[in-house]
Amino acid sequence: MRNLTIGRAAREAGVGVETIRFYERQGLIAQPAKGSGYRTYSPEVVARIRFIRQAQRIGFSLKEAQELLALRANPEADCADVQAQARHKIAEVDERISELLRVRAALEAVVASCPGHGGLSGCTILEALDQAPPEAAACRCDEPMKRKSP
Repeated sequence: MRNLTIGRAAREAGVGVETIRFYERQGLIAQPAKGSGYRTYSPEVVARIRFIRQAQRIGFSLKEAQELLALRANPEADCADVQAQARHKIAEVDERISELLRVRAALEAVVASCPGHGGLSGCTILEALDQAPPEAAACRCDEPMKRKSP
């Protein structure tokens, strides 16, 4: 494969032109020199862009993708280093899942306390949001909501 224009490189990598420009600004890929008045991208750069996008698809941030690329380029690095990065990401995902489950439980509690009919003045969901401090609203899923009588 020969060098590609930015539009063609974007299509080959499955990203938009602005993504390529963003990656350049972030230092994830080198900005190519202009040849014949326009920039061209090598197949290696297109492969690097695909790598970054795939890393993002499975949950890695751009910074983490850059770290993985650095590991890949380091002859001293070991597969264990990459596995450690992936295990750390799994722990972060598990933490986010736990938080989302707490949020879901809190939402279920306020929905269960709501009569589901009548005027908004008696809406227990709105009352709960008015009364709960921000840190408690997201975390107090283990306490039952007090249902106000209409």
